[in-house]
Amino acid sequence: MNIVLAIAAIAAAIIVATVAVLRYYPAFGRKARKEQVSRNLKSANYTKGIFVNLIPTSLSMNVRDWAPLLKQYMKGNPRKKPDQPLPMADFDVQKIRTGGQPAVTWFGHSAALLELDGKALLLDPMFGSAPSPFPAIGGKRYSGTLPFQIEKLPEIDAVILSHDHYDHLDYGTIKKLKGKVKQFIVPLGVGSHLERWGVEPGRIKQFDWWDEFEFHGLELVCAPARHFSGRSLNDRNSTLWCSWVIKGRQASVYFSGDSGYGPHFAEIGERYGPFDFTLMECGQYNESWAAIHMMPEETVQAHIDVRGQVMLLIHWAAFTLALHDWTDPVERATKRAKERGVQVTTPRIGETVLIRPEKGVYPSFAWWK
Repeated sequence: MNIVLAIAAIAAAIIVATVAVLRYYPAFGRKARKEQVSRNLKSANYTKGIFVNLIPTSLSMNVRDWAPLLKQYMKGNPRKKPDQPLPMADFDVQKIRTGGQPAVTWFGHSAALLELDGKALLLDPMFGSAPSPFPAIGGKRYSGTLPFQIEKLPEIDAVILSHDHYDHLDYGTIKKLKGKVKQFIVPLGVGSHLERWGVEPGRIKQFDWWDEFEFHGLELVCAPARHFSGRSLNDRNSTLWCSWVIKGRQASVYFSGDSGYGPHFAEIGERYGPFDFTLMECGQYNESWAAIHMMPEETVQAHIDVRGQVMLLIHWAAFTLALHDWTDPVERATKRAKERGVQVTTPRIGETVLIRPEKGVYPSFAWWK
């Protein structure tokens, strides 16, 4: 009997501890307040308490799906991450906004700096060491460090987020960035996380799919994506996910966020294309979850669908979140791009790429080899 009581006590303690961590540990963020839920109810993409995709998108897998996936995990892949830290370009934060020309600087995975019409915009700035609520035990960043220190960044006009997953929205990063950012621009519901982390509601603007708005002379559109959201055990799809259209006088840019392939790309292209430059998701995929993460060949097609001119591949070269070779995304996508006549730029981490450079030359060195 004593053993039974002891086991019950331990189980109860574990349950209480788990509930406490989920409720009070700040990295998990916070569910939407009542007023936010009221706004969600007005969204055509919100039903029965959750957001939904434009087309059926299943995240569940049956035994037939799990069997080959489990086999892959048991076998492992020695090439799923690089053997040594990745090379990075020198990046001088003091030069932000000083070039005059529109430019993109990629920092690995989906994090990038867009300089457009004299504005500095950070896209999904996940600058943490690991995409996890507990970074000490998560898979580490390939490059080890970043080509700059967050503390030395100048004032940033806006942080633009695509959704609330850990590899795109990082608690530690926001805590360091929040004092430098004028405005946070996010899809519906994501603002609740930012508020918990100390960002004033007045500096957060939240949008639904197809919302069009002006930001300091730039035209922005919160556009659809095919994905999902959530940071905890009981908040799946309680916040919205999206892609972004960003148009300025100097250039037109499309940022895909995370997405499976779907008809939304063609619709975005019809409504807002063509785009001078696209940042397109390519990485962390598997046939078992292709509905929420594109395969590389689909990435190229999505770029064509939105009527993009030059494509930069994102969502790779920072973390291992799938079983494919870490170079597989760029090698497969550039191969298909060549077949389809699509121009791809492949800058190193921290290397600034001018949009529509005078001589029309974009970085294309295969640095990963």
